[in-house]
Amino acid sequence: MGNQIVRRKPTPEEIIAATGKTVPDIIAPNLRVLFCGINPSVYSAAVGHHFARPGNRFWRSLHAAGFTDRLLSPFEDRDLLQFGYGLTNIVDRATARADQLAPEELIQGQQQLIAKVQQYQPQCLAILGISAYRTAFHFPKAAIGRQNDLHGAIVWVLPNPSGLNAHYQLADLQRVYRELLIAIH
Repeated sequence: MGNQIVRRKPTPEEIIAATGKTVPDIIAPNLRVLFCGINPSVYSAAVGHHFARPGNRFWRSLHAAGFTDRLLSPFEDRDLLQFGYGLTNIVDRATARADQLAPEELIQGQQQLIAKVQQYQPQCLAILGISAYRTAFHFPKAAIGRQNDLHGAIVWVLPNPSGLNAHYQLADLQRVYRELLIAIH
């Protein structure tokens, strides 16, 4: 199936076949925010779009916090560029759950992420997942919010918007995403 884009619900077989596949970055120079997921879900890899799993709250959180003037669907992920936002991941490989990644993969992904920040120079790098950030960046006590800058980019850690993250409900996600939006204005 490769990285072709599917505009329908993928079959269970397509989802299983997407394990290990990638979703291309949506990135450009000088973005306001480069949002960085942990890694693509197999659902996202099957359809070829970021944060595509129906239970994922990324798109609703972005809109509710005021980053976008309307609710975008995962199939409109490339439209984020016109708002000055991009999408990437710490680890490119799709898995069913983020906990299926080895710590070494997160650490290696951090090196690739640093290279992207150096090349594209976003104003802010927003990492969506505190546990992955702690592991990848070697900050075991990091908390949600602003971190040390990275090559001129503000680094901000937000909660993972996955529906599997029960610690944060949509209203909580809206609040912490809004804090980032206010901080970069």
